[in-house]
Amino acid sequence: MGTVKPWPMPVTLNDFAKLWSEVSSDAQAALAEVGESGWYILGRQVQQFEDGLASYSRLSHAVGCASGLDAIELGLRALKIAPGQKVLTTPLSAFATTLAILRAGGQPFFVDVDENGQMDLDLAEEALRADSAIKMMVPVHLYGRSLDLSRLSQFRENLGVSIVEDMAQAIGATWEGRPVGSAGQIAATSFYPTKNLGCFGDGGAVLTNDPILAERCRSLRDYGQTAKYVHAEIGLNSRLDELQAALMTATSLPRLTGWTQKRREIARLYSQGIQHPNVTSPLPCDESVWHLYVVRATDRDDLMAHLNKHNIQSGVHYPRLIPDQDAMRGRGQGASGSFPTAQRLSKTSLSLPIHPYLSQNEAEQVIQVVNSWQPK
Repeated sequence: MGTVKPWPMPVTLNDFAKLWSEVSSDAQAALAEVGESGWYILGRQVQQFEDGLASYSRLSHAVGCASGLDAIELGLRALKIAPGQKVLTTPLSAFATTLAILRAGGQPFFVDVDENGQMDLDLAEEALRADSAIKMMVPVHLYGRSLDLSRLSQFRENLGVSIVEDMAQAIGATWEGRPVGSAGQIAATSFYPTKNLGCFGDGGAVLTNDPILAERCRSLRDYGQTAKYVHAEIGLNSRLDELQAALMTATSLPRLTGWTQKRREIARLYSQGIQHPNVTSPLPCDESVWHLYVVRATDRDDLMAHLNKHNIQSGVHYPRLIPDQDAMRGRGQGASGSFPTAQRLSKTSLSLPIHPYLSQNEAEQVIQVVNSWQPK
């Protein structure tokens, strides 16, 4: 497999310095516009961004909020989750997915994942049919790849399940041409800076085709107000601020299509170039937006050390399953206590650098270093 010289500069998982170099003039103009307006919360900039986001996502309504976590909670509460209600979800995701269920008063119920790390929809259907008390689910479109939206729609239509799609990693992804977020009643996304569509801090949004649900989310994000100082129910303080909305409208949303294309080009390079008997690449998928490029290695820690030695960053998504977190003691249930596929993926998966500012030379260096790995 040979040896490779270390790359002179770090190959990073994200490159916010290059991002700022490209967008700084647009960002500074947006900052000035908001500052000069004298209006900083829930004004014209938020409305403009929500309209643009809904259009990009091919959904009717977007409601900006403070984080992706809040977006999921707002979605569940808008769908009138009952205290202690079981919510079907995945054990392999960011903890925020399950935390939102708990904060909304629900009881997470986990099923294992498939070989792509996505919720196993066959197991999900078995759980839904076996337990009539499960009438809500939060599926996650993991790593930028859409779940089978036709199956999700069948769960909703045939089994009466209310669905909040966690599309924080998959904005712009499709399933057979259909956009993520269109199978459930509600979708939730995050604008954490590492996301494909990120802001310069925290932010999130609820998306839906239902105007009544959209209006309920607008009320819930703003203390449960239906009018100034008129509180219909207990809500949150979860408002996307004018500055973050203006920054995304000016910098990231107009560039998102191009950024997604670049991610897809890098993923194709990786999929074609990584040829190692101890490394398994993800299945090619033209409809994925490749938030992460996650390989599986027979000795993940050794491969990670090998990459680091050659000045290449890598990451682990996710090293510990959600049901195994200390915070989950006494919380949550599952169709299986072990989740064998998720457990195996949590021990073998490794995320390689993929972002819009990764050069072809850097991607080729990653490929060469992975291929040069000689496991212990």
